[in-house]
Amino acid sequence: MSLGKDRVRIDFNPSQDDLVGTIKSATANLIDLCDRSCGSGAGTEERRLWALAMTHYETAAMYGVKAATFKQSSQTSVTRATGT
Repeated sequence: MSLGKDRVRIDFNPSQDDLVGTIKSATANLIDLCDRSCGSGAGTEERRLWALAMTHYETAAMYGVKAATFKQSSQTSVTRATGT
């Protein structure tokens, strides 16, 4: 399994949601692109930047999956926090 597929847990999609699968697959490809681009000749700063890019792609995928599987409740978090 590639680094990208491992990071996004590509096989974990209990609802079998197509959008979740698409988000995870696209993110896995981006993470793998970063991983391939960060070759052995890369300096410390370049490796740090590639690592940051991979981390942010992973974070974006988590929020994308959260959005794709969001179920609207009668109260939003703002409503609960403010009591209005």
